[in-house]
Amino acid sequence: MTPVTPHAAPDPQAGAAVKAADRAHVFHSWSAQELIDPLAVAGAEGSYFWDYDGNRYLDFASGLVFTNIGYQHPKVVAAIQEQAGRLTTFAPAFALEARSEAARLIAERTPGDLDKIFFTNGGAEAVENAIRMARVHTGRPKVLSAYRSYHGSTTTAINLTGDPRRWANDSGAAGVVHFWAPFLYRSPFYASNEEEECARALEHLESTIRYEGPATIAAIILETVPGTAGIMTPPPGYLTGVREICDRYGIVFVADEVMAGFGRTGKWFATEHFDVVPDLLTFAKGVNSGYVPLGGVAISGAIAETFARRPFPGGLTYSGHPLACAAAVATIRVMDEEKVVEHAAELGGSILGPGLRELAERHPSIGEVRGMGAFWALELVRDRETREPLVPYNAAGEANAPMAAFAAACKKNGLWPFVNMNRTHAVPPCTISEAEAKEGLAALDAALAIADEHTV
Repeated sequence: MTPVTPHAAPDPQAGAAVKAADRAHVFHSWSAQELIDPLAVAGAEGSYFWDYDGNRYLDFASGLVFTNIGYQHPKVVAAIQEQAGRLTTFAPAFALEARSEAARLIAERTPGDLDKIFFTNGGAEAVENAIRMARVHTGRPKVLSAYRSYHGSTTTAINLTGDPRRWANDSGAAGVVHFWAPFLYRSPFYASNEEEECARALEHLESTIRYEGPATIAAIILETVPGTAGIMTPPPGYLTGVREICDRYGIVFVADEVMAGFGRTGKWFATEHFDVVPDLLTFAKGVNSGYVPLGGVAISGAIAETFARRPFPGGLTYSGHPLACAAAVATIRVMDEEKVVEHAAELGGSILGPGLRELAERHPSIGEVRGMGAFWALELVRDRETREPLVPYNAAGEANAPMAAFAAACKKNGLWPFVNMNRTHAVPPCTISEAEAKEGLAALDAALAIADEHTV
């Protein structure tokens, strides 16, 4: 990409008008509407965005971990414009060039025989439809998913989710059973090393299956590398073990790659790190860097065969929307041409990983550094010995003050962080330069001094 151009001259009056209209009419997600103060954004390019007051931020959140190729990549913008000039929209029952080519390019990069692509408008819809496919394919009702997970906010997806956002939405009647996935730093299995954690987690999963009744379970869904819940890379052998368990009991294995896919971990899909092929793979976000809403399900041959002569009971008006698919085609080509996946791997191995570990040596508030590629998390703690989190689980208000102060310090230093509970994630665009990444690490370094003030 070309270097970031100077952002527009400050225009506080225009920013105030944008903010006023937002506050009068926009209803924001996951928020108490009168307690939020959204930043009015004037523009973005590459790894940065800026407000109307002239403040520029290095985006260490990639939006919501979706701008894998950064903001406003000229080739993707041009592809959207060209597609708009040719055909802005068309119904999903027809064969269209942009849709067919996007499906072909995605299928070429998915593992194994995941060669059929069902398009959705985003990740939650991808999960909804993947679970529907699994239930129809197996004729079974239940789905197992992990605590410490996020799968979306639609009805089935939010019931599958394993974080507190589920609580207010959980009907308790969606056929979902939760289990503990491995996480050695906060092991629910009292493990002392990765080998024990893996073995005990697999034993726990299989025990859960036996007690729920294997013949009632349609699918197990796992984020290959959990994202919002904390970027907990599974220990060696775990996903292989899940694959074996699914095969033994005739259960569909669904890999949720909505956040981890399309280069984020330094591979096209995170499953490649573990040499595992799921039966269904959900994607969104990085498929076109979020430029136009798009998600989907990559489907194995066996499950595709189920619907060869039996209609799939689902569909979406905007499935495979031409503008979204044209953006996906351009994004995938850019990722190939600019070696974005390789860059993300190098970034994690030589800059982000070492840089974050160096911060951990100097900041007592860092309990653990986890991640790969452009996908990292810092576990912030009050006490390294006891591993007490910097703020309590699902903290709000005054209880969350240390994390709020840390986030405010990041923004003051020109860094926009991804903060969730007692963690900050380092998830910049996969195209971020070495110099920009080091700029972000320096801003984190300064902000962590605030977190350190709350350690014992």
